[in-house]
Amino acid sequence: MLLLGIDIGTSSIKVSVVDAQTQACLASAQYPEEESDIISPRAGWAEQSPEMWWEHAKAALQKANATGMYNSQEIGAIGIAYQMHGLVVVDHKQQVLRNAIIWCDSRAVEIGNKAFKAIGEERSLARLLNSPGNFTASKLAWVKANEPELYYNIDKIMLPGDYVAMKLTGSITTSVSALSEGVFWDFQEDQLSEDVLNYYRFDKNLIPVIHPVFSEHGTVSKAVADELGLKAGIPVTYKSGDQPNNALSLNVLKPGEVAATAGTSGVIYGVSDKLIYDPQSRVNTFAHVNYAGDEKRLGVLLCINGTGSLNRWIKNIAGTGTSYAEMNQLAAAIPVGSNGLRVIPFGNGAERMLNNKIVGTHFHHIDLNLHTKAHLFRGVQEGIAFAFRYGLDIMRESGMNPNIIRAGKANLFLSDSFTEAFVNATHVPVELYQNDGSVGAALGAGIGVKAFQSEEEAFTNSKRLQVVEPKAIEAYEPVYQEWKALLEKQLNDA
Repeated sequence: MLLLGIDIGTSSIKVSVVDAQTQACLASAQYPEEESDIISPRAGWAEQSPEMWWEHAKAALQKANATGMYNSQEIGAIGIAYQMHGLVVVDHKQQVLRNAIIWCDSRAVEIGNKAFKAIGEERSLARLLNSPGNFTASKLAWVKANEPELYYNIDKIMLPGDYVAMKLTGSITTSVSALSEGVFWDFQEDQLSEDVLNYYRFDKNLIPVIHPVFSEHGTVSKAVADELGLKAGIPVTYKSGDQPNNALSLNVLKPGEVAATAGTSGVIYGVSDKLIYDPQSRVNTFAHVNYAGDEKRLGVLLCINGTGSLNRWIKNIAGTGTSYAEMNQLAAAIPVGSNGLRVIPFGNGAERMLNNKIVGTHFHHIDLNLHTKAHLFRGVQEGIAFAFRYGLDIMRESGMNPNIIRAGKANLFLSDSFTEAFVNATHVPVELYQNDGSVGAALGAGIGVKAFQSEEEAFTNSKRLQVVEPKAIEAYEPVYQEWKALLEKQLNDA
């Protein structure tokens, strides 16, 4: 059996086809090659077109099929990973009513803050494990308040992966994991949150039917199968947000295991078997992909909005004609601390770990006679690594104390200077693997269709590429402390 994984990223859509027996990736393709646009009608707003995701998903699959590396008629299950916390709304004909309000959109912050106080902070944290914050439920409340005519035409709300699954199958489903990331789930009652539904006056009928993550979420329609060279009737057997999926793809499934990623956004994601929460909701707890009522598996998630997005920004500003690999080489030639340059790397909307403040990106201590673009590249990467340390210290307050972190050797972890800064700032070694979100989604589909005897069996051929140990903590610690002081001054002024 072949397994198809689709990863709906903010920048592009990637697909991979995996042989279930060997777990080998036979072909991958992404579309577009350049990064997709984020629509920003106002400062702090961020939207994308769901129809664009679907067109790009089809284009990516057609590119993969064109490689000739597999027979698309042998694909037996489909898994989908997707950018988290987005809001897609459709009418009763499954037509999209507006652009999706995506994860880094900040418009609903105050709506969520009011809900937090109205429901009761202790009650919200104990039951939702989060503040309603800027998550999907609060984004829907914004639509209700500001676009009432559109709101009353909504038949179902979805996350980005649910939408692509709907386009494949015609079926609309959700899961406990998905509902928890939208802050619709009551973990004490293990059911939809009456507090959230009643406070926002949402009709329960807006919520799709709830299925387990690893289960059938519909089957591919004949029309879609004919268009994409697939068999009709292939089941979609897995849907997950990108960060739980990244953890799955790194075989991070048991309590105490921790994954990290540094793509468009940066994440540390640890698994717990306890209903833990941060009193300030700076890090967030959601149902992991293997959450079950009788076996609690929670994902504790730290998110930094502006990691790869900041690295891309500095490339566009200072690295015209320079590849990311060349940027990394230039950064590696600069000493620890970037000769005094400090970068506060927040400029992509409200940051949850900073109490939903919009801090912005700041460059400190630029010396016009000393600092070059290489310093900018290294300063950005060190600033991002320090943001990870700052967030990990918050996670440690909740009892998440990793002794090793697993990550894919991709994105910023391709940079030796970033990886060195990350391990030395956090004081935690990193294991680097050859992993990929779309491959993880494919293996998730295999688990859902029972191609494997267990979740762990899906990763028996996973290969560790490298272990990076912290060897320069003493050099990085004073630099981090100076960076932290600059950030905290910025927070006090915000």
